Amino acid sequence: MFGKSLPPVSTDEAKIEELTSRGVEEIIPSADSLKKLLRSGKRLRIKLGIDPTSPHLHLGRSVPLLKLRDFQNLGHTVVFIIGDATGVVGDTSDKDAERPMLTEAQVKENLATYVAQVSKILDKNLLEVRRNSEWLLKLNYRDIGEHADQFSVSDFIARDNIKKRLDTGKRVSLREVLYPLMQGYDSVAIQADVELGGTDQRFNLLAGRGLQEKYKQAPQHIVMTELILGTDGRKMSSSWGNTVNLSENPRDMFGKIMSVPDDLVKTYFTHLTRVSMPEVDIHLAKHPKEAKMALAEEITRMYHGDAVAKKARADFDVAFSKGGAPEDVTTLVLAGTPKETLVLNGVVASNSEFTRLMTSGAISLVASGEKIISPEAFPIGEVVRIGKHRFVKIIVKQNPA
Repeated sequence: MFGKSLPPVSTDEAKIEELTSRGVEEIIPSADSLKKLLRSGKRLRIKLGIDPTSPHLHLGRSVPLLKLRDFQNLGHTVVFIIGDATGVVGDTSDKDAERPMLTEAQVKENLATYVAQVSKILDKNLLEVRRNSEWLLKLNYRDIGEHADQFSVSDFIARDNIKKRLDTGKRVSLREVLYPLMQGYDSVAIQADVELGGTDQRFNLLAGRGLQEKYKQAPQHIVMTELILGTDGRKMSSSWGNTVNLSENPRDMFGKIMSVPDDLVKTYFTHLTRVSMPEVDIHLAKHPKEAKMALAEEITRMYHGDAVAKKARADFDVAFSKGGAPEDVTTLVLAGTPKETLVLNGVVASNSEFTRLMTSGAISLVASGEKIISPEAFPIGEVVRIGKHRFVKIIVKQNPA
């Protein structure tokens, strides 16, 4: 905790109803049971753990983070666990193949700005931040054996993604079996009353209830939220590169939201914002482009402020409705080749993305609309559009006279 006293616990019925319904897929043991707990006036400990498998948190992560903020607004204690121990082992819940182990150095580098990123949503003065290495690295083989005794191998391999891998002859490592035990013990260590997670986390979340009962704790309630689709129609995931990151610059954030399919607008409004649902219905009754513009502006406002969001909208309008380019185009100093410069500065994710964009005709001169079809033809000193929403000008550094 950062030192600020917690506000009184609220039992506001309207807020409790929205917290337990908006964007919620399932509550275990039941929604009624959680409502009764929230009405009790007890200050609850609400848990969310995120493994630092990437340095960037994305909008998919914002779904449970916004729900944590809802709990904060009722006066409950939010415990944000950075999985520096679980992150090394790797969660296989949403993967169709074995997740590679990370090194401790990778994990340390990835988590460096996590608190700053979650503080875009959560009140850091009312936030308890923990790392699960605090307790997991103190366990010995006897402890782990006792934890493992609560579950059977058949429980683990019955999970859909594990069963599919085994049925197709893919490897499942014993390491992966340990992960639910680690996440479950997190709940014991911080004495969680409620844990949040996506629907793909069901087995891991239930492991927490089982281990809490072993340790004579009341089993936590579980609140599962919907998985958000990314820019390519799959679950938003850093490993797939289809994310909109919380730290995205305003123009890119706005542009990426505008690129999602129209049928995701309601889902995004519901799960990624706190615009009231009656107001969401008003937006959805408008032309799809107008609804999406309102969504993009609201999400950009949440992470960058009102004035910046309005400018991002105006820039988008100039660039796409009027065929121009934003005023403050990103300017880069040439470092090697243009391709190397773009990758080095994160404008494109990799050499392969640059090649894919170029071969698909997605790199062009803004002034003429002419497509750039070879790396050697990439112009220096002119504004170039890359994809739908990236504008860049590469210049040569001038030597001082």
